[in-house]
Amino acid sequence: MAEYEMKVAAVPAALAEFDAAQNAVKMAASIGGTWGNRTLETGRIGERDMQSALLGSAWRHIYQLYALENFASAADKKRIEQMFAAPPPFTVENIRQHFGAYIKDPWGSILRGLAEQFANLDPAFKSHEKMKIGAKGLPKRVILSGFSEYSSCYGAEQVRDILNALAAYQGKLLLTHRELAALIRDGDALIEDGTVPADKYNEAVRVVGRGVWLRRFKNGRGHLFFGPEALRDVNRALAEFYGEVLPDAAEERPAAPRASTAVAKDLQYYPTPAKVVERVLGDLYIKPGDRVLEPSCGCGRFLDALRARGARVLGIEVDPSRAAGCRTRGHNVLTANFLETEPTGDFDHVVMNPPFYGRHYAKHVEHALRFLKAGGRLTAILPATARYDHGLLEGRWDDLPVGSFSESGTNINTTVLTIWRGRE
Repeated sequence: MAEYEMKVAAVPAALAEFDAAQNAVKMAASIGGTWGNRTLETGRIGERDMQSALLGSAWRHIYQLYALENFASAADKKRIEQMFAAPPPFTVENIRQHFGAYIKDPWGSILRGLAEQFANLDPAFKSHEKMKIGAKGLPKRVILSGFSEYSSCYGAEQVRDILNALAAYQGKLLLTHRELAALIRDGDALIEDGTVPADKYNEAVRVVGRGVWLRRFKNGRGHLFFGPEALRDVNRALAEFYGEVLPDAAEERPAAPRASTAVAKDLQYYPTPAKVVERVLGDLYIKPGDRVLEPSCGCGRFLDALRARGARVLGIEVDPSRAAGCRTRGHNVLTANFLETEPTGDFDHVVMNPPFYGRHYAKHVEHALRFLKAGGRLTAILPATARYDHGLLEGRWDDLPVGSFSESGTNINTTVLTIWRGRE
């Protein structure tokens, strides 16, 4: 930062020296200052160009200094490159905003990058239940597109991003262009450390064993297979990222005399992040005056955003302190266990983030549907297992990005379910 500020301040002086040098060159080609009818192109550099070059250099220097290429996910690298095209002011605040997460928690960034990459490959990789250590049935291959007869560029990019995400976790060097080319040419090239021999068109290349192999087909598909060690590392990385932060398991809890109340007192609380609130409500058409219910409203983030859109909102929250906090902001909130409330059938919308507990969320959704009027719409944020593993609910699904609830204390994947209540 100090070097950057010093050099920005020195730009006028550097340009003055440059102009003086230009004039000296021109005078060296003249006698008595007489123009020889020849123009010497010495170039022009403006102060704006100098400052722009310094700004771009400063940002790229920080990126290289902290080796962020080794931590950032493929999607983040694309966003960073886009930022480099028109970088913001080089300030401590902006550095912290764009790079702070990688510098503060490089290992967490590696895990998130791997999760982002693998969650898009197979639904099993989204499931925090299937990724638990010891779970059976892990995908031993993924199917990729982009390997046509004439071009493998798109398919190769996918393979590169997958292997780089895994390499970052394993502490291996990122895939080189020559290694990737060797794999596309010979699907077995990266199973073990070794040398791919030269052929008519390519030099010999030293490769790092990745424990994977590739099979390409005439339909443009490619199957990337994971050996036992590579698959084990994928499993461990995803299990560590998703974590055991929720009392969320495949088996249900033994029944208690008042099961709904007993469970509700033991549920974890994960408030909906602001970005998730905006994304979910961005897909809803809320008219001024619409009646909207938020069960298990927590600290009321949906209530705030819905009221700002002109809705008439009611929250239900079992925790007295959270309910009181919502009331201090002017919301109508009933302090009660939602599963013990009586359905009214008169709401236009239900927007909810029910507890992520095993399969208990299904009871909340089924009960909430009974609060809707005919033609009303329910929108629920659920763990991804609701879509890919349990099969208890039907409707329209829309997966949220990996790590959408990280700031609230859980990395499990989440999805949004939309159900319309039919007209009687």
